[in-house]
Amino acid sequence: MRKRARRGRPARQAQILETAARIFCEKGFDKASMGDIADAMKLTKAGLYHHIRSKEELLYEIMAYGMDLFEQKVLSRVAAIDDPLERLRATFRAHVLLVTRDRPKEITVILHESNALKGRNRDRINTRKKRYVRFLEKTFRELVRSGGARKVDPSLAAFAMLGMINWIYQWYRPGGRLDEDTLADALTDLFLGGILGRPAGAR
Repeated sequence: MRKRARRGRPARQAQILETAARIFCEKGFDKASMGDIADAMKLTKAGLYHHIRSKEELLYEIMAYGMDLFEQKVLSRVAAIDDPLERLRATFRAHVLLVTRDRPKEITVILHESNALKGRNRDRINTRKKRYVRFLEKTFRELVRSGGARKVDPSLAAFAMLGMINWIYQWYRPGGRLDEDTLADALTDLFLGGILGRPAGAR
């Protein structure tokens, strides 16, 4: 199921992943059962196990698909931007919008259940996360070298950025005072203002 669980995967498997992601978000991975997922899918447990081998395997598939979404909607759209400041700005904004506007449950599961995944599957997801960290570190390093930012430790800056964005799902609610685009712009300017040592729009 691993390869087929990405774009173009069979519709039934897609429904299982989406349903399981919703239930894991509602109940938490530990409290959710395969019976809950089977009931929501109107399947027997045996029918569910025809598509997935275990709850742990299902968690991995959800996280792998969440990483697919992230790479598709964020990384693939910014990787070719030459200017490090514009690359960082576009990355920050796209990542915020993925968490707030698109709000895929698979991303929430990655953020909320990161410690529930074990063994080889956890290593696989962590390898993909580390690629993003290295991408951010490279971008910060290039920005500092260009003279476009104050001297910052690239790793510290990368994890500060991730911490800022990845906590948004805990407090942001659609329909509030700030819409998603306004929030993305405000947080991007706030973060870049600290990195640049000046307001993000200033020259």
